[in-house]
Amino acid sequence: MIPATFSQALLRGLRSRCPRCGEGSLFYKWLKPRERCPVCTMDLTPQRADDFPAYISMIVTGHLMAPLIIALSVDYDLGPMAMFAILVPLAIAMMIGMLQPAKGGVIAVQWWFGMHGFVKERLVEAAVPEAPGDEQAK
Repeated sequence: MIPATFSQALLRGLRSRCPRCGEGSLFYKWLKPRERCPVCTMDLTPQRADDFPAYISMIVTGHLMAPLIIALSVDYDLGPMAMFAILVPLAIAMMIGMLQPAKGGVIAVQWWFGMHGFVKERLVEAAVPEAPGDEQAK
């Protein structure tokens, strides 16, 4: 079912699900998007995520790691090798772990706004029935 709001579509993308139906998976490999959603058959070939998910991953990792680096430097007497042994594997794991959700989110944003050949789809607002007595006011 087509999401009612942008946040619903984005959340579906972040969970690596089709932003349109929320059921089909976006990826057939770790970062390779499917050509079509296996459930709603939406064409996913127009997506152009390119390097943007990697930039998102790096920016978020840097902002989360900065307070940790400061805390480790100020509160603990760790040598450079201990800092390196703690921080580098953590940063790598965070960046790799964020790549797929970031790419799914970028694809969802592109679909929601109808970018790069995606069809901009929205739910049709249901007509609100008139209350009795509204005819007399007209």
